[in-house]
Amino acid sequence: MEFTHKPVLLHECIEALNIRPDGVYVDGTLGRAGHSIEIAQRLATGRLICIDRDMAAIEAAKVRLAPYMDRVTLVHSNFSELGGVLRQAGASGADGMLFDLGVSSPQLDDASRGFSYMQDAPLDMRMDLDAPLTAYEIVNTWSGEELRRILFEYGEERYAPAIARAIVRARETRPVETTLELVDIIKSAMPPAALREKQHPAKRSFQAIRIAVNGELDALPPMLRAAVEGLNPGGRLAVITFHSLEDRIVKRTLQDLARGCTCPPEFPVCVCGKKPKVKLITHKPIVSGPEELAENPRARSAKLRVAEKCETFDL
Repeated sequence: MEFTHKPVLLHECIEALNIRPDGVYVDGTLGRAGHSIEIAQRLATGRLICIDRDMAAIEAAKVRLAPYMDRVTLVHSNFSELGGVLRQAGASGADGMLFDLGVSSPQLDDASRGFSYMQDAPLDMRMDLDAPLTAYEIVNTWSGEELRRILFEYGEERYAPAIARAIVRARETRPVETTLELVDIIKSAMPPAALREKQHPAKRSFQAIRIAVNGELDALPPMLRAAVEGLNPGGRLAVITFHSLEDRIVKRTLQDLARGCTCPPEFPVCVCGKKPKVKLITHKPIVSGPEELAENPRARSAKLRVAEKCETFDL
């Protein structure tokens, strides 16, 4: 399948990374290589390490990045394994890292992957098709309480209890097998007013199940810390998020990494010895402008945060 893919906040990301022609860079969420192409084009003797858990993304990138493969390394892995990936690639440190979080546009557009609530497909939602956990297993085997929890915590779904009960009732008759079956169950649990809202009634629930399938939020704080550890002094970390839960975790983790002394204010001198690990380049997230939003409506929820590794610190 051919995809036309416009990377989100492209200019802003390239500017944030402050790319040097001889530097080492990591695209931790390769996707369809939109950001990677722009990074690779700016390298001369430098190197770009591209990571993705979706083998389809790796295969597509072999074609899209073919003119630059002398400076590109493709790695089929999860960004949560960042430290190991850098060691395996023989990189002692990186001068910049980019993470474009969440599900990619091609994954959403490929109905067979089961991410979309607009097209019928088997309940899957795995970013890595070799991973064992699927949306089918969550929907059909997890307890009602656990379903309620993920719908509320990961989807911020206010009708989580009713939707969880409706799923449990439905699967007592027969398993819930497809995306549109699940959509109908979700709709049946919501009041008429909610069904008339602009946002699709299944959007939050599908987001929650997808996050649970792929362990997206749990991997974020350790990944961010591993990224900072893997950066060279002065190296930049750029992270794009697409929903409030992701952005909150990235914001708080970067703020914690940027915090220095934690001694009580009444202490005359610092005794904790803690030094900032990063300097925040963006105190408020960068968002898409009107031109990009007109061209790519999916960019509406994108937020970019950037930090720079301090010259000296202890992790």
